Amino acid sequence: MTPIKKSLLFAFFLLCSISFAQEKYTISGIVTEEKSNESLIGVNIIVSGLHQGVSTNEYGFYSFSLPEGKHTLSISYLGFNTITREIDLHSDIRLNLQLSENSEQLDEVVVTEYISPENIGSPQMSVNELSINTIKKMPVVLGETDIIKSILLLPGVTSAGEAASGFNVRGGAADQNLILLDEATIYNSSHLYGFFSVFNPDAIKDIKLYKGGIPSRYGGRVSSVLDIFQKDGNSRNFHMNGGIGVLSSRLLAEGPIVKDKGSFLFAGRSSYAHLFLKLTDNENAAYFYDLNTKISYRFNDNNSIFISGYFGRDVVSIRNSFKNTYGNSILNFRWNHLFSDKLFSNLSFIYSDYYYGLRLNFVQFNWDSGIQNFNLKYDFKHYVNQDLKLYYGVNGAYYKFNPGEVTPTGENSGANYRKLDDKYALESAVYIDVEHSISDRLKLQYGLRASSFFRMGQKNLNLYKNNNPVIFNEDFGIYEKAVPTGTLTRSRTKRLKTFINLEPRASLAYKLSENTSLKVSYNRMAQYLHLISNTSSPTPLDVWAPSGRYIKPQLLDQYALGYFHDFRDNSYTLEAEGFYKNIKNRIDYIDGADLIANNAIEQVILPGEARAYGLELLLRKKKGRLQGWLSYTLSHSEQRTPPRTIRETGINNGEWYNTPYNKTHDISLTGSYAFNKKLTMGMNFIAQSGQPVTYPDGYYQYQGVNFPSYTGRNDENLPAYHRLDLSLTYTPKPEKKKGWQSEWVFGIYNLYNRKNAASITFRQDRETARNEAVRLSIFGIVPSISYNFKF
Repeated sequence: MTPIKKSLLFAFFLLCSISFAQEKYTISGIVTEEKSNESLIGVNIIVSGLHQGVSTNEYGFYSFSLPEGKHTLSISYLGFNTITREIDLHSDIRLNLQLSENSEQLDEVVVTEYISPENIGSPQMSVNELSINTIKKMPVVLGETDIIKSILLLPGVTSAGEAASGFNVRGGAADQNLILLDEATIYNSSHLYGFFSVFNPDAIKDIKLYKGGIPSRYGGRVSSVLDIFQKDGNSRNFHMNGGIGVLSSRLLAEGPIVKDKGSFLFAGRSSYAHLFLKLTDNENAAYFYDLNTKISYRFNDNNSIFISGYFGRDVVSIRNSFKNTYGNSILNFRWNHLFSDKLFSNLSFIYSDYYYGLRLNFVQFNWDSGIQNFNLKYDFKHYVNQDLKLYYGVNGAYYKFNPGEVTPTGENSGANYRKLDDKYALESAVYIDVEHSISDRLKLQYGLRASSFFRMGQKNLNLYKNNNPVIFNEDFGIYEKAVPTGTLTRSRTKRLKTFINLEPRASLAYKLSENTSLKVSYNRMAQYLHLISNTSSPTPLDVWAPSGRYIKPQLLDQYALGYFHDFRDNSYTLEAEGFYKNIKNRIDYIDGADLIANNAIEQVILPGEARAYGLELLLRKKKGRLQGWLSYTLSHSEQRTPPRTIRETGINNGEWYNTPYNKTHDISLTGSYAFNKKLTMGMNFIAQSGQPVTYPDGYYQYQGVNFPSYTGRNDENLPAYHRLDLSLTYTPKPEKKKGWQSEWVFGIYNLYNRKNAASITFRQDRETARNEAVRLSIFGIVPSISYNFKF
């Protein structure tokens, strides 16, 4: 054999040996909680010495590949004992893992989405996740645990005020938030006009808020995504827990259908303050109730099904003359299937409904309105290798919009039967997301969502000259409704208008060191639904309208840059993010717009634009008896509607003006201190700039009556808002882990009795005939007590 042949043969065997040595195998499985067999989301599985790892997905599944040989896995999750597993890897293996709750821990970490040395290089940014145990320890009004009120303590998140519905993210409107419960859309997130949220904390497993860097699998809104998952239920033991509060009580029951395979969960909640009114012969009432349900069944390691539902209703009545009923209903059937140890899929059939009903007995008619949608989603997660993960899928949704229906209820009714025209639409999307690790320092996440929206036919669609439903009156300098030139009727199977948008997403993380990184992200998103409302926060009467011939979809471009640092052995973290976003086609209303029972809403709205920019800071302490965070947001949010021609003025003379949810400064301080295992104190302090408002700058008289005159929109602000809340949680027998377990929660909302202004109105004094300002405050100091139990 010649030397050349020997060299080639040696190289051949060397390459074979290298290839053999670099052979990789896949480890996959599901991580669950030991006592309940509940799947755990976001568990970290780290390979010691290789600086590699993975986190479990929304259903507790994980998958990654390692070279052949022996490895040590470290499995960690907040509030649970960290475990290690030694594996000798010579083939693909299925490794299901179970974690036990850390009973020695005095208190859970307050924010569970934290930057650790293992994931500080993740390209995901602008995301926060709260633990349920932390939320339950936060002081809230009237002692009622509230998920929506809790996320207001995060940077970049505000509300329109006390007892206001919804929330605002990075200067966006409340209707620009996509709120999901088990993948189903929630259209109104409040009970009792904003006093409480619709989410029963006992039934919730995971809460994640995306403010930016939103993955391509989400779409349909341009501000944020609040993704909430319900618990699956205990598949090992029957279990109950609940609580008795000042205004409401709740009860949850869960247990196995087939042990370690199937489970059920039922959780109910109801308020009862109206019962005390009846004792005083008061015929008024205001109450709510809701029900969360879920059935889970795991056929084998490759197939699981979930059936989840929610039903909630609010009822407000004033004697026998007025009754208002509204609420959400959802139903979701999901099938999880593993095609292989690297390909996970989820198929979902989803129904979502929001209903609003009003009965006015004194004029003898009923009003009904709402929105329904049916959604089909098929999502895949493909673990290609350790450096490349793919998310891709499709979804399609069918919408029916009921703007309103008036039905007389008596012979002397003050109204005739009237049905506003129903509207129909189809929305579909296909997406792909890529998580790509370029090196130990550089990681990327990029993707594309292609969305389409088809406005389907309806009865009596108005037609206008020059296709313009709003005209400008040059003589008076105002916008007015255009007179229709005719109507068009199309079957709901025919398309009236089609929109197609490409929505690229990209984010990047670069590790400056093991505990410091820089991140940058870009989002483009489209929103095809619009909330028709002239209030700063959603109300039950608000109506959703689809994009169409006269209303264009909102389009967002958002940029964010962040600095993340972990110091003192992961005891403290600092996050700083700057953002800028611009929104096209944000609807605005002409002066004097009539939004109620308007069958031609296009006659009172104009397309404008909005923008917001700011800086968010978040400093957290995550270890020790004292834990908590300090957040500060400096931001500005504004919008404008410029003139369409040189003869028009536009809204507010075409100039930028503050949005109703602009808060220049927003500071939140929250924390908990564990005196011992029995006693824990919680504290919240909130201070923020006052909400923008429009005040009169003068008045004129007509026939002896004073009428106010106004300047530009939202040129003034309410007084600054601030308050301090305290809570004390007492657990009589913390060492008890079986049988009846209980705790008492004592709280004081607004400790120093600050009279924060919800609004300021102006009126004329009857005696002096002088104008005066009147401040409305919702809450002063509010003490509370609640009793929680489980067995």
